[in-house]
Amino acid sequence: MNAVTEPSLASQDPAFALPSLHFPAVQAEVSPQEWAVRVELAAAYRLAAQFRWTDHIYTHFSARVPGPDEHFLINAYGLTFEEISASNLVKVDIDGEIVRDDTGLGINPAGYTIHSALHGARHDVGCVLHTHTAAGIGVSAQRDGLLMISQHAMRFFGRVAYHDYEGIALDLDERVRLVADLGDKNIFILRNHGLLTCGPTIAQAFQELHVLERACVAQLAAQSGGAPLIIAPDAVARKVADVAIRNTGGAVTRKHWAALLRQLDRSDPSYRQ
Repeated sequence: MNAVTEPSLASQDPAFALPSLHFPAVQAEVSPQEWAVRVELAAAYRLAAQFRWTDHIYTHFSARVPGPDEHFLINAYGLTFEEISASNLVKVDIDGEIVRDDTGLGINPAGYTIHSALHGARHDVGCVLHTHTAAGIGVSAQRDGLLMISQHAMRFFGRVAYHDYEGIALDLDERVRLVADLGDKNIFILRNHGLLTCGPTIAQAFQELHVLERACVAQLAAQSGGAPLIIAPDAVARKVADVAIRNTGGAVTRKHWAALLRQLDRSDPSYRQ
């Protein structure tokens, strides 16, 4: 008697059977403006992987697609950040309909809730980056949040919004509260959850996340020493923040992003495919 063989996962699920992670037809079938955003967003994913900011397949970065349609790009649910490239990003509309997904993997529902909320309400936001790093979660779980104990943290004086944890973000009603809590800020600490930054460009949102993550790492390191902490006076912290605000989005941001792309191109330029 022959044993009954169960069908393998590979025969049922495209996540196990992707013939390629790159889809050359995409570049020819989207606008040059969309392709440029795809390349930069893919770069942000790869850089996050290099910096060890990932939570395997479970966090998400997004960017608005240029043009009149309310579309944004986000990662296919099942690819690691090291696998993201310009052509395998998924295009989705504000209502959650998949516009283009060459991978067939779909998107993370919690990612849709968070990113659609911010892209839908904040038309000044071109990019939203969300992480679950150990340092980001650690600070998000502290009652006083981000402390003004480092130059990195002082950059964000008066600029951080907080959102209380409501469970995994599958309830679309939470979008109203996410938007209300963020207000007009671009720096968001999701309590008991992680970090989020946004901005008009990918370069600016990434620069903010880079500094915010370092501020959280420094905070946990300082607290682990057990000695009393020096909290900067508001006037000093505000002075640092004022300098940061003047330099955010301008030449310093462009230099930072250009250097990051050179760094990435030296190690693995396949994100551009």
